[in-house]
Amino acid sequence: MNNPKQVTDFLRYLPAKYNEDPNKKWPVIFSLHSVGERGNDINIVKRSALVVKAVNDANFPYILIAPQCKVTSWWDIPSLEVLYAQVMKDYKADPSRVYLTGMSMGGYGVWSWIQAKPDRFAAAVPICGEGSPDKGCVLKDKPLWVFHNADDPTVPVKGSRDMVSAIEACGGKLVKYSESATGGHDAWTRAYAEPTLFTWMDQYTK
Repeated sequence: MNNPKQVTDFLRYLPAKYNEDPNKKWPVIFSLHSVGERGNDINIVKRSALVVKAVNDANFPYILIAPQCKVTSWWDIPSLEVLYAQVMKDYKADPSRVYLTGMSMGGYGVWSWIQAKPDRFAAAVPICGEGSPDKGCVLKDKPLWVFHNADDPTVPVKGSRDMVSAIEACGGKLVKYSESATGGHDAWTRAYAEPTLFTWMDQYTK
């Protein structure tokens, strides 16, 4: 995603009742994948955890947008901003209910995007990623639910701990942190299976 003049490929999944009411606006989730889903085949993104959940849940009530990075690239804000504008234009999206999540490399992407553009999203769920603690104060009023495993060998848990601490040090009251002692790098399976995750998300609008 390193050419902001051209939106990268992305998967999109629409709620089952999307076409029933032409005037209804739907909440949107942007889902950023991990390193393993980079490439030139958009079908690779279908194995991403939240995409799998949306496909298997006939009542998934969100427009899900899952873009793909090329194999040598990383999540970058200009390209994501182009995608955001396209989605807001082309779909029946509720601009007050736009959410962001991602895992591993996508967790890094979540922190980068929401720290750069905090007003874009009603809430965010960064999973086993890392942000910029020195810029944590921009998120003190942003609802966040952060997930990480203490024994993560790929992205040290310190990345999430430091972000949460930085936000709380600025007076942030809306950040939740769920850390498990075990589980290795896979914190996303538990995160997306958390029964209260989406009800938590739904309570926030911007």
